[in-house]
Amino acid sequence: MGNLDNANPIVFLATKERNVLPEEEDDIFTDKFDTREIFDLIRVINDPEHPLTLEELNVVEESKIKVDDDANAVHILFTPTIPHCSMATLIGLSIRVKLLRSLPSRFKVDVQITPGTHDSEQAVNKQLADKERVAAALENSHLLDVVNQCLARRATG
Repeated sequence: MGNLDNANPIVFLATKERNVLPEEEDDIFTDKFDTREIFDLIRVINDPEHPLTLEELNVVEESKIKVDDDANAVHILFTPTIPHCSMATLIGLSIRVKLLRSLPSRFKVDVQITPGTHDSEQAVNKQLADKERVAAALENSHLLDVVNQCLARRATG
């Protein structure tokens, strides 16, 4: 890999796996999606440049997730580690793909950069909001391979 955008990122402590309540595992009950459930889906996404997760880099935070199960809407704000991060679009695309693959199709997924945290915030947000551009990006086999690497669970231990 060539030069890294952020060669020495700050690493944050990952949260513990949440305890799953018995009623959440019971198929009789239909529980609503909440921010913690969405956070659990995206916090383990791998950063494209570092052997760290988006949570460990503080790129995603539970407090920057909004879920309205009744309105079928999920809104995520993510924060690149540096204002000129060239991987911001790829990170946003990885978040979007993870949620599209994990959530029922009824959900509208909106992924944006936290306001004021990236030099190209508006351009990246426009790309991530454009369904045709996202679909075209995922038809690129190399880009899809990179996204899939970001979404692959790393072995722990």
